Amino acid sequence: MKYIDNLILGPILFLTLIISENVLSQTILIDPGHGGKDDGAKAFQSFINKRGGLEKITYFEKDLVLELSKRISKKLKGKNYRVFMTRSFDRTVSLEKRAEIAERVNADLFISIHANASYYKASGGFETYYLNNKSNQAIKKVEEVENKGLEGEDSVVNQILIDLVVNRTVVSSRALASSIHGKLKGFLGSSLKMKDRGIKPGLFFVLALSKRPGVLLEMGFMSNPKELRKISSSTFQERYSEAVVAGIEKYFSKTKKNLSSL
Repeated sequence: MKYIDNLILGPILFLTLIISENVLSQTILIDPGHGGKDDGAKAFQSFINKRGGLEKITYFEKDLVLELSKRISKKLKGKNYRVFMTRSFDRTVSLEKRAEIAERVNADLFISIHANASYYKASGGFETYYLNNKSNQAIKKVEEVENKGLEGEDSVVNQILIDLVVNRTVVSSRALASSIHGKLKGFLGSSLKMKDRGIKPGLFFVLALSKRPGVLLEMGFMSNPKELRKISSSTFQERYSEAVVAGIEKYFSKTKKNLSSL
């Protein structure tokens, strides 16, 4: 009977371990904005090379956000979260496809990473958006940029009944935005002297289509030459990724406390 008991207990123990891991491990989907044929924002930096000649470097938003997303993903995996990315290299991924990935991996959170741009080179700073349909005209300009590329835009928005999605996720998304932005403010505002542009509601289709708590992060302005040097640096990317991870951990910690108090 001892042999039979071991055969029975073995699979049960193995199943218990799997269940325990799934219960304890939240799933996070990191979404590097743009990619492939969609470059996102574009900016240039000029410098004098060793031969005394003038050279120009072209920066694409799709590349900067991919590098940042990889850093965030690596740090989250080090904290034992289940982490996926909507793209891990330079390829085109539609907004609908990003939402499908969120559904397929059963993500608990959706974090979309972007870089800002403006006609005014003096504009700068970091900001955090969460899904809500109560936005002003200034925010609509950002929405127009980040919502490009949605196929069958009007029909899709009607089909998913966006108001219902907002009502279901707005409280959690706002709490997530608050947790992450609070850490960003501490990590970037004080040490890197970047302007805090605040937490804002926005109607972003990639967040709506994902149908789960999520935020869209604008890490800084590529159109600001001084800020471009910052956000393209390894120092910034490390500090920013650390802040995002710390904010996610703070969010989950608060969520657990709220559940335990019920």
